[in-house]
Amino acid sequence: MASETSAKPINSPTLARTPLFDLIVENNARLTEFAGWEMPVQYTGLKQEHFAVRNSVGMFDISHMGKFKLQGKDLLHSLQFFVPSDLEKLQSGQAQYTVLLNPEGGIIDDIIIYYQGEDELGEQHGIMIVNAATRAKDKAWLKGNLEASPVNLEDISKQKVLIAVQGPQAAVSLQPFVEADLTPMKAFTHLQTNICGKPSFVARTGYTGEDGFEIMLDPDVGVELWRSLVSAGVTCCGLGARDTLRLEAGLALYGQDIDNTTTPFEAGLGWLVHLESKGDFIGRAVLEAQKKVGLQHKLVGLQMEGRYIARHGYPVVYDEEVVGKVTSGTLAPTLGKAIALAYVPTPLSQIGQQLEVEIRGKTYPAQVVKKPFYRSPTRPSK
Repeated sequence: MASETSAKPINSPTLARTPLFDLIVENNARLTEFAGWEMPVQYTGLKQEHFAVRNSVGMFDISHMGKFKLQGKDLLHSLQFFVPSDLEKLQSGQAQYTVLLNPEGGIIDDIIIYYQGEDELGEQHGIMIVNAATRAKDKAWLKGNLEASPVNLEDISKQKVLIAVQGPQAAVSLQPFVEADLTPMKAFTHLQTNICGKPSFVARTGYTGEDGFEIMLDPDVGVELWRSLVSAGVTCCGLGARDTLRLEAGLALYGQDIDNTTTPFEAGLGWLVHLESKGDFIGRAVLEAQKKVGLQHKLVGLQMEGRYIARHGYPVVYDEEVVGKVTSGTLAPTLGKAIALAYVPTPLSQIGQQLEVEIRGKTYPAQVVKKPFYRSPTRPSK
């Protein structure tokens, strides 16, 4: 991608824009279509943005993501039916990354649930963040299955801005604008506080493999915070760097690495499945059978020999036969190596297994390696 390309709106009447769109254009972003939105793919350049997050601090406009406000008695108990994770373990101020499942055990979406506690009337409160492309589907699925429950779901996606501030210097850069002390916050915790003097939601979560925060605010406050962070020297980052960062960290992208045909066990997300500590949930029978019988295929990490890049959809070959396909691939800036995620038969999923990837009619060597490809030395623990 050419870093010198300036912002040029796509001008499609069908594409949505976030409340920060004008600021994105001011910051000379190169734009692209993503999940029905006109979004920045890069600003100064993918590598510069990638290393800003790895070594210092960068920020992303992620306002396109779906945001649901949840409220009701027995909220966590009601949500238990939709996910394989035991949500009733959550304490106020904690969050859980998990997945919505269909009856076949397939992943409808990967989500984060932020539990905000119980009020004096016994009502439990929470926030659920979902992917932009699946927001309408998730909303319909949840509402349809919650009709008989006391839970109310309000879609606040268009009412709020969401900004991700990520990197080793994220806390230091964000703190001057936040009333609460960010220092005691552990990973996957959250709180309500004032930012730029206005009520806001701050979570120590992210999608880069680094320390960082995701902040939900009213649009006018979001604009003020974005401008303030730019003035403070925080690097604006686009979808290009977001993709290379998350892939190095071994994080799945919905619609590529996981979808409604893949189960958590197949996708390497077995740590989200709490069969022993919770009751029935959608897809449980399928996951129980997989745990008992085993898997036919798994999502693995691949490292290419040389700098040949395995892209989404490329065939994975073993003994001159196609045995799987690449779901995501890139030249990892931090590692200086070509890496990929791919589904392969379970017998070929062991670390060190030699495979090949077909690229434009020729095959090139690849090796199964441990995920994540990169682990941050400064990311806080839960």
